[in-house]
Amino acid sequence: MSFLDRYLSVWILGAMAMGVALGHFYPGLPQAMEALPVDPVAVGLVVMMYPPLAKVDYGQLPTVFRNWRVLGLSLAQNWVIGPVLMFLLALAFLAGHPEFFVGLILIGMARCIAMVLVWNDLADGSPEYAAGLVAFNSVFQIVFYGAYVWFFLAVLTPALGFSGLATALTITPTQVLTAVAIFLGVPFLGGIASRYGLTRLKSETWYEASFVPRVDPLTLVALLFTIVLMFSTQGETIVADPTSVLVVAVPLVVYFVVMFLVSFFMGYWIGADYSKTTTIGFTAASNNFELAIAVAIAVFGIGSKVAFATVVGPLIEVPVLLALVNVALYFQRKFDWGGATAGGLPPTASEPAPEDD
Repeated sequence: MSFLDRYLSVWILGAMAMGVALGHFYPGLPQAMEALPVDPVAVGLVVMMYPPLAKVDYGQLPTVFRNWRVLGLSLAQNWVIGPVLMFLLALAFLAGHPEFFVGLILIGMARCIAMVLVWNDLADGSPEYAAGLVAFNSVFQIVFYGAYVWFFLAVLTPALGFSGLATALTITPTQVLTAVAIFLGVPFLGGIASRYGLTRLKSETWYEASFVPRVDPLTLVALLFTIVLMFSTQGETIVADPTSVLVVAVPLVVYFVVMFLVSFFMGYWIGADYSKTTTIGFTAASNNFELAIAVAIAVFGIGSKVAFATVVGPLIEVPVLLALVNVALYFQRKFDWGGATAGGLPPTASEPAPEDD
């Protein structure tokens, strides 16, 4: 990892602190940002996503989609295991905090289509598989996000006897489609245009050796910029009631760690190599906090506790997923990825893999 990547948690914590300070000392900042002709948070997220998508070799995508085991596993993890786990954790930890409960559901139903590319890149995952699975989840998100939120909040919650936590939400497909188009579609098209346009104009070698290293730092710069702005909107709330962060943080930490470890070893179970297994793990463990924040603010307002809960999402996800990047890299060194044993854990690097009969 480079110097910037190695100390990413330090830069992120500094950006969080700066954002909280801005929100505390300049409480009118959210309204000032809303008055701007262009949403600076959206700009930061689009710029953040461009470099990872520009590095993808899109010519490899057909190979990704031919692997039905990986696609099927990702579908089950993202749209069955992940939402159900987050729902159960929200019930277990936030039954006494209805608005936080709703915010956690908004996060849990939003499968990651953005930051997963950053974590996957840092952990040496497959960029082609990451792009393919992100595109796969984006399609499902457009179709099912609103229905999932409605089902878990308006149907399942009262059916289990938690009617006090149920809330009427109106989330239109247009809201979801707009968020996906901005946070994924724009940088995705930019990445494709860069890859095919510049490799034809110059060469594949020039693109990989010169262009990619020049744009790569934009991800970190835009990430820090976005974090400062997001946390500035809730700075006063965080300072006034810091324990609220802990209330929301506990189920989120449990969710990220459990989802990553379970998904990682499920990926190995089906015989995927390290790069694909890592991609599967981070794709399942990450969440689209951008979409959750956008929907929470649009429906409940920027100062609501629901919006606050969704903003806590990246506060917890960033350091936890960064720690899991190091866990993945440890597994890369620890296990012998050349000798998978179906149905069991990978053998350690010091132990020979079992030979076929």
